[in-house]
Amino acid sequence: MRADAQRNRARILDAAEVVFAAEGIEVPVDTIAEKAGVGVGTLYRHFPTKEKLCEAILLERLASLAEDARSQADAADAGAAFFGFLNHMADLSASKRDLIAAVMGAGIEFEEAAAPVKQDLIAAVGVLLARAQSACVVRADVTADTVVSLVVGTCQAAVAHADSFPGDQLGNVLGIVCDGLRCHD
Repeated sequence: MRADAQRNRARILDAAEVVFAAEGIEVPVDTIAEKAGVGVGTLYRHFPTKEKLCEAILLERLASLAEDARSQADAADAGAAFFGFLNHMADLSASKRDLIAAVMGAGIEFEEAAAPVKQDLIAAVGVLLARAQSACVVRADVTADTVVSLVVGTCQAAVAHADSFPGDQLGNVLGIVCDGLRCHD
């Protein structure tokens, strides 16, 4: 992809994320194109449907999370890197709560498209987990799949029950999940 096309794609994704979060998934694509500073034709060349645009936003988020996890792979404190990443993952989810709720509410299915990126995230979390387990900070019977499922489930509960998760309640619930993951001698 040419450099200008890559910039346009990134601008469309950024604008769409902001617009969807603020105005909901039903917003016209013209609004997104205008916010991105591109024509509607440019938007459609990159994303032929609004569903593909939403899918791309979520896939970018998962890929970014995987990269964040990989960046912590050599951290001096394996336990702090592992639990810090889980908190980062939850914080990111909380900050994008409106967008996630809009996408979930629209019934967009992207599990198949997300499978490779999700596996990349699980592998990156697996590296952090293995290091934390080697340092006897995390229980040995925990898998990366379980960790990701626990954090995603906690975040989805926070989105679905936003009234029950005021302030840092999500952090409190995640703290309970993290306590369950810790080694208890």
